[in-house]
Amino acid sequence: MASWYLSLFIGILAFTIFKLRNVGRRPKGLPPGPRTLPLIGNLHQIPSNNAYVQFKKWAEEYGPVYSLITGTKVMIVLNTDVAIKDLLDKRSNIYSSRPEMYISSLASGGLRMLLMPYGDTWRRVRKLFHGLLHLKASNSYVPYQDLESTSMMIALLEEPDKVLHHIRRYTNSLTTQIVYGFRTPKIDDPKLLRLYHVIEEWSSITGAGAAAVLDVFPIFRSLPPFIRPLYRHALDLKERTFDLYKGHWLEAKKKVQNGTAKPCFCVGIANAQESQKFDDDFAAMVAGTALEASSDTTASTLAGFVLAIILYPEAQNKAQRVVDEVCGDRFPSIEDMENPKAQYIRACVKENLRWMPTAILGAPHAVIKDDEYMGYRIPKGAGVVYNAWAVHMDAERHPNPRVFDPDRYIHDFASSTESAQQADATKRDHFSFGAGRRICEGMHVVDRSMFLVIARLMWAFKFEKAIDEVTGQEITPDQDNLVGGFLMQPRPFRLKITRRSEKKAETVREKWGECLGLLDEGGQWRSVPEGMPFTVSEGDGKGE
Repeated sequence: MASWYLSLFIGILAFTIFKLRNVGRRPKGLPPGPRTLPLIGNLHQIPSNNAYVQFKKWAEEYGPVYSLITGTKVMIVLNTDVAIKDLLDKRSNIYSSRPEMYISSLASGGLRMLLMPYGDTWRRVRKLFHGLLHLKASNSYVPYQDLESTSMMIALLEEPDKVLHHIRRYTNSLTTQIVYGFRTPKIDDPKLLRLYHVIEEWSSITGAGAAAVLDVFPIFRSLPPFIRPLYRHALDLKERTFDLYKGHWLEAKKKVQNGTAKPCFCVGIANAQESQKFDDDFAAMVAGTALEASSDTTASTLAGFVLAIILYPEAQNKAQRVVDEVCGDRFPSIEDMENPKAQYIRACVKENLRWMPTAILGAPHAVIKDDEYMGYRIPKGAGVVYNAWAVHMDAERHPNPRVFDPDRYIHDFASSTESAQQADATKRDHFSFGAGRRICEGMHVVDRSMFLVIARLMWAFKFEKAIDEVTGQEITPDQDNLVGGFLMQPRPFRLKITRRSEKKAETVREKWGECLGLLDEGGQWRSVPEGMPFTVSEGDGKGE
């Protein structure tokens, strides 16, 4: 009997070894990549922090397309504009899904659009987003952008030391109006603080090494919950995320039903819920995805702009000369975006998005069938990463790439959408908005928001390095000291902001005085600005 058990044990052991013999190895025919180790592949070589730096080094060594083996999974990394165009755009029918991200999905209840696999559910949500963000709709958000950027300007006059907080409030309040129909007037609003906290936590656990281990070795998901890495943290984060997003959604839905809703994205979601019969969790995460995407990424990118102009004062000086020539003593407006003389400000927007891409490695795609590219095999199920950092920091594409130089785009008059759609990938301005069918639909809104904010900041204020109180020396922030996980942003830094003139400051106050006439005592719109793309519900239980 003992010999039978021994034979069984040896058989199981031999079978296990046989099944594991190729785990961690690079299969034949795949793109090249760094040497692997048994079982773990390249996992030990992927840094837990700032992995984009190592990814770019590998691009320089292994070329436009390389592969990483992460345990049982294959990751294909695209490092040139042409490779991204060829696969994610031209073959989007098979490159538009997402690889499984266990912990990230767990923290999202499986309902974050960013993580959804390509299919009917994703297309249904995408259709809702198109109604929110198409070009005609984005044009109608100008009153919101005008008011919120003016609110930010008056706040900077009063509290210049809190510039990054005011930027976050600006992007958040703009988004809460579009999505839910209410403003966020204060930088210490509890819901705003909760939003950024859950976004930062989600970004952190998404980029955590322990999360990657659970993705590449699914067997570890069978461990008891109390020792499963990040499991309890993800469930706790899910509960807090749904508590926030569902609260926003149910409040908006109630207003739709009783006829008091202002035009917003949630009116459309409520209409779709009635006809398509999806539950409140799904509706809450659809709206919440719009909220977090527009609030966090734009705020991080604008924080990057502020960092850039204190490190590269010549760019700031030129931007100020341009906006003074265009506007004089008049407060900048969105109409200035159409003025050919304002091209340098538009170039600042493009260079900002190139110089500080928030999603540095993009959100990974997944290929749904075997494919071949450049003579290499790309297997079904492989994750596909577009290395935006490698493209943006390519010295042949962008000489002196770590220098902030808007003149790179001084002759590029295309919008982000037009640039992304052109056939020649080498002419695309940047890849901060993604590629293929997963490309960001909010490019129109972001282009306008950033132009208006940058023009007004340059018109009214001067940004300089902070002075150390002890040494009297300038404090120079490190432009490469970024923080975050899935989404990156500059580490908080000190700076000095001064008014360019008292006359300009008084113009800001006058403009804000006009805005106050549009708001009630709670800081909300008294009436709906004309031209909003959503129809107010009529209170009959059905959205119009």
